[in-house]
Amino acid sequence: MILLIVLAMKVVDWVRDRSEVARAPISTEESANHGGPQKFSYEELRMATNSFANDQKLGEGASGIVYKGHIGEARTPVAVKKIISGAHQGITDYISEVISMSQLSHENLVTLIGYCHEANILALVYEFVGGGNLYDHLFKRSSLLTWERRYNIALGLASALCYLHKKRPHCVIHRDIKSSNVMLNEAFIVKLGDFGLAKLGHHNREQRTTRVVGTPGYWDPEYHQTRKASKESDIYSFGVVLLEIVRGRRAVDLKRDPENLVVWVWEQYGPTKLLDAVDTRLGRNFDKKQAKALMIAGLWCAHPVARSRPSIETAMDVLNLKAEPPKLPRKMPAYFY
Repeated sequence: MILLIVLAMKVVDWVRDRSEVARAPISTEESANHGGPQKFSYEELRMATNSFANDQKLGEGASGIVYKGHIGEARTPVAVKKIISGAHQGITDYISEVISMSQLSHENLVTLIGYCHEANILALVYEFVGGGNLYDHLFKRSSLLTWERRYNIALGLASALCYLHKKRPHCVIHRDIKSSNVMLNEAFIVKLGDFGLAKLGHHNREQRTTRVVGTPGYWDPEYHQTRKASKESDIYSFGVVLLEIVRGRRAVDLKRDPENLVVWVWEQYGPTKLLDAVDTRLGRNFDKKQAKALMIAGLWCAHPVARSRPSIETAMDVLNLKAEPPKLPRKMPAYFY
């Protein structure tokens, strides 16, 4: 942990004076000895990405552009996130992501391999996850995501969130769980990524923020008002993703339907209508018991009132069919604070 604090302090020092040649916050050898990410030079990343060529671009967000690259003599495939120059929030997210991900190791989380800060460059190097993201598979690709894969993706995402919330001395609040951050490898194994907004905290303590972060449609309504990030905030976003998986519809799609996905699915809640909400493209090719569990777990997690949501472990018991789904109110409860 001391090394990570030193890293953050030196990155801040570097940000204050970009004219200086970057000083390595942790040497490659020292980092490797502690099982952490390595420091890469800008030249290494430039060569890895063919000078950050457009045909190597994998995606672009508010704080950075992601490129595919190949590192080292083995030409190991990686994803390189280059922070957009001058993006103050990108710098903050960079520091947060390095500190958060340096302490994480789980089969359902994207692995941070290394980082770079020198000259005017900030970059993060991740394992390459070659199967795309859940959002694209659900909403952009012509090939249909099968029920078996959808169900296993839901379980994999739950496992990742359980690790972040429960399996560490300090919980990690992701704060931006959404289908486009759920990466999939070639075997459709979940790799949750993008920890730029993540916060380390105590298990029973909220994290107050000065701004609302995350993505509309996945926002916990209580967090949107109070700006107190908590495990319950992540649970809400997780519930929305579960509903996207089972319904095959975006959290918010103003062009097709102005009604929020959570509101729409809750209107289908009942003994006869709920399974009608399953993605119609699947036809009858889905397991009814699994679909019911997934949909009710999704509504339960996306309950408007934070204290009425389950813990991730309780939600997993429902998803794994180890516990009966709860009986939720027939009408969606009103949010109040």
